[in-house]
Amino acid sequence: MVENIPLRTHVAHGLTIEGYSRAAVQSCWRIAELKLGFDLGVQPWDFMGTSTWFVSHTHLDHIAALPVYVSRRRMMKMDPPTIYMPEANVDGCRQLLRTFGRLDRGSMPCEIIGVKAGDEIELSRELVVNVLRTYHTVPSVGYVVHERRKKLKPEYRDLEGPQIRDLRLQGVEVSAETRIPILGYTGDTSPPGLDKNPVFYDVRTLITEMTFLAPDHRKEKIHKHGHMHLDDFISRRDKFKNELIIAAHQSTRYTDRQAMHFMRQACPDMFDDRLMLWM
Repeated sequence: MVENIPLRTHVAHGLTIEGYSRAAVQSCWRIAELKLGFDLGVQPWDFMGTSTWFVSHTHLDHIAALPVYVSRRRMMKMDPPTIYMPEANVDGCRQLLRTFGRLDRGSMPCEIIGVKAGDEIELSRELVVNVLRTYHTVPSVGYVVHERRKKLKPEYRDLEGPQIRDLRLQGVEVSAETRIPILGYTGDTSPPGLDKNPVFYDVRTLITEMTFLAPDHRKEKIHKHGHMHLDDFISRRDKFKNELIIAAHQSTRYTDRQAMHFMRQACPDMFDDRLMLWM
């Protein structure tokens, strides 16, 4: 039996969120129901069956397991995975895989697709992923997963089924598409990653970073290095409309107990129990 790395699991709104994230250590998330994951800083054995991944940036704690993941799927005779990442990093990661392929004496089959802010990725008839710019020290992006639904246009809602069928047969578009932002992932970012992408404040579940929590840490230095502080969340409390906010990627300067102490001290109600410190 192969044991996983330390993982935490939380079920919310029909989605099972699994992951582990610690600054400078490793970050990796999976949402099994959506058949996708975010970042490859580590590769839990159980995650190998997920074939679609979205990488936020290429700091090692977010990308180091890329060759391990690709190689494992090849060895297990699985189809090559699809990995989305900032377009500036595609060539470097392909070269990385070629190098490991020579060292490992095995192929590294995968499809790496470069993305940029404004791109839209259609995963299925029901799911669309939008790419957003984030603000870190290297090229970085965040992602929002939208659920697509079809609803009858208001002018046709009083019609009977046969009437709607006849209109469709005539080529009339009786339905309109609606999109519900169900999940957002920022990766590492300074506050503009949220402020310039207000959809992050509206997604049902937001997975984001809160690297620093101690009140005496300098915010200007934290922001310069592309990260956020607990105070950045407190000052924006009214903007967060999310049903769940997962704050992860805590600095290794803190023990779990220290991080929770700072959180409870500054935000005892945890945003009406919507804010979760992922330890």
